[in-house]
Amino acid sequence: MRTLLILLIGIVAVWLMVRYCPRAHRRPAAVAFSLTWLLACGWNLTVGLSHGYALGEELAIHAVLFAVPVGLAWWRLGRRTPPTS
Repeated sequence: MRTLLILLIGIVAVWLMVRYCPRAHRRPAAVAFSLTWLLACGWNLTVGLSHGYALGEELAIHAVLFAVPVGLAWWRLGRRTPPTS
């Protein structure tokens, strides 16, 4: 459940970035999001390890937790959207 919640937080953060960030600032915002999300996933990894989970288990889960929101952010950045009036 915690994994799903963190994944949803990342996806919502990407949606907010795309929705409210001006088009000219989306690339720097995606870089900032990627670095911030990496730090958040690293912190969450240390929490999981402190609760006794093995590093191999945690790395597999955190690879998904990091890759899905960051991949979504960069995929969305690359898509051409029609200009709004």
